[in-house]
Amino acid sequence: MKKICRYLSPLLIVALVLGSLPVAAAPMNPGSDLVTTQDVLNAERSQGDRERIHAVLARDDVQEQLVAQGVDPAEVEARVAALSDAEAAQMADQLEQLPAGASVVGALFAVFVILLVTDILGLTNVFPFTR
Repeated sequence: MKKICRYLSPLLIVALVLGSLPVAAAPMNPGSDLVTTQDVLNAERSQGDRERIHAVLARDDVQEQLVAQGVDPAEVEARVAALSDAEAAQMADQLEQLPAGASVVGALFAVFVILLVTDILGLTNVFPFTR
């Protein structure tokens, strides 16, 4: 029995060490964590919010009002793309809560407020009266 243990013990040790090598060689980067279901749902909701905002801003009457107010529609699109997920969700919720006839005015007001806040923070240079 001692003779079998003498030969079997090193083989088992080698098997355990070789079996644990792929786990030890796995990258330990902080960004390589597993993606949770909540993260996926939040990403989908964020994408849906941005699509709703772009749908409102793509309407012809909204585009006309933006141009009438002196705002470049391309700059508005860039600002919407730069919104955080929370800001996009808030803006999309505000667009949904507006009555049917006031959606254009509400959307323009929301865009104006976003442009005003970013201009006051010094991120943009749209309105000259904020200096």
